[in-house]
Amino acid sequence: MSARRTALVFDLDGTLVDSVYQHVLAWHHALLETGIELSIWRIHRRIGMSGGLFMRALLREIGHDLDLELVQQLQDRHAMAFQKLAGDIRPLPGAVELLRTLTALGTPWAIATSGRMRTAGPTLERLGVPDGVPIITRDMVARAKPDPDLFLAAIERLGVPPADVFVVGDSIWDLLAARRAQTLGIGLLCGGYGTEELERAGAYRVYDDPAMLLNHLDEVGVRGD
Repeated sequence: MSARRTALVFDLDGTLVDSVYQHVLAWHHALLETGIELSIWRIHRRIGMSGGLFMRALLREIGHDLDLELVQQLQDRHAMAFQKLAGDIRPLPGAVELLRTLTALGTPWAIATSGRMRTAGPTLERLGVPDGVPIITRDMVARAKPDPDLFLAAIERLGVPPADVFVVGDSIWDLLAARRAQTLGIGLLCGGYGTEELERAGAYRVYDDPAMLLNHLDEVGVRGD
């Protein structure tokens, strides 16, 4: 009987790259440009959702009528504002080393992000993702987090059973989607959510950042032997 292989699927923003607050500020500017004032902390609590669902949730929260044209306008303005801030984005501590280690060990891994390729592309380049690694963006699925579509698409591309997959994310939306995909979730604190929040959403383990996960890979079944 062949040994079962552990695989990992990573969220991108706040998990592998330090970009959460750039997204928060980009949404904040997009909202202000359309005359909507909303506290930054409220925006942060929704980061990790798809852009469309994110806007619907925020508009509902402030009692604003849902307007599909407004949603599209806000998404476009967010993308433009984010591109201006993207030059400051860097991989989180240990992220590049973690991905290189998984590749060297032959551990399958993928990235699944609620961002569209126009915003995710530049940050993916900074990670040095090898050719052949599955990259799933919002453009490629019907629904994004907290629906499981992104992670299910990544799992299908990896060709492993969901039971052998760990989803690594920084938000409750990542972990809710991981549960719905019938995988185990790993939470990282580097996106701004707390340990208890991540555990309540279903995190099997919680680590500070990719560097700490790298030092505890044996806890998720990744070994060099």
